[in-house]
Amino acid sequence: MGTRPVGGAVRRTRAARGLGLALGYGLDRWLGDPRRGHPVAAYGRAAAALERRTYADSVAAGAGHVGLLVGSAWLGATVVDRAVRRSPVALTAWTALVTWTVLGGRSLEREASAVARHLERDDLAAAREQVSHIVSRDPAALDAAGVTRAAIESLAENTSDAVVAPLVWGAVAGAPGMVAHRAINTLDAMIGYRNERYERYGKVAARLDDVVNWLPARLGATLAAGRSAAARRAVREDSAAHPSPNGGRIEAAFAGSLGIRLGGANAYGGKVEDRGVLGDGRPAQPRDMARAVRLARRVQRGTLAVALAAVGSLAALDRVRTDPAPGPRHHG
Repeated sequence: MGTRPVGGAVRRTRAARGLGLALGYGLDRWLGDPRRGHPVAAYGRAAAALERRTYADSVAAGAGHVGLLVGSAWLGATVVDRAVRRSPVALTAWTALVTWTVLGGRSLEREASAVARHLERDDLAAAREQVSHIVSRDPAALDAAGVTRAAIESLAENTSDAVVAPLVWGAVAGAPGMVAHRAINTLDAMIGYRNERYERYGKVAARLDDVVNWLPARLGATLAAGRSAAARRAVREDSAAHPSPNGGRIEAAFAGSLGIRLGGANAYGGKVEDRGVLGDGRPAQPRDMARAVRLARRVQRGTLAVALAAVGSLAALDRVRTDPAPGPRHHG
């Protein structure tokens, strides 16, 4: 009997976290990213300020930079998480707030849809400017097809990084897991580049980002592919040519599901990188953007369902582990 209170507390914690994930997802769908004072933007500014003190052209310096920033973010979130854990209402609110903060699905869709509207009006200059908000490649030389491809590839990869992965880590490790993932992902976006400055300093950030997104990317690719044989083939045969072990899978799944062709050569800071051809369909066209947005929403909804099911399964497992087995029955 002594184990029941512990088991009940654990199950209440998991229930609160599951509800918080669902509410936070709903807030992202309703509001998108906060317009001002976004915590992730503040974290990025702090990381940039620290980089001016920690930068050196070495892997060790980059590892220290990442360890300090990710460790402090995780520790801060863990302290708060433990403080609110005794109150299911407080834990639900805290988890919902963190979930809303780290998710970027609605805002990403807005950016992609804005690119499509500019292209529909034949305003290529505006489309190039808009797509620069969500890609790091050079947009100046892109034609309409190139802008479309860039936007869909970014939509696919960031659906995995900014929606699927946070929800997965939220289901596994609660708010601290989501905060740590977002910290790693932000650092990868800042320093995880293969160029003269970050080749060594950013290596740990890039590799760590690959690790924490490995499983979410495969879940996202599975959800995006659905029952499409073309999508499954693209993931299986084409994704290996992509330089990212995670981005290639989700982009290939989007290409196959939409019946289009993604990938190819991209220019980054004057350097050209061949990302392989993903899918065997026709080139992407502006009208495909709306279909890509709908596919991204399907992946997001599917991920939420998987995350909530995982939380429920963990709660059920906790019940089995902590509830005592019934004693022997006596007949008389």
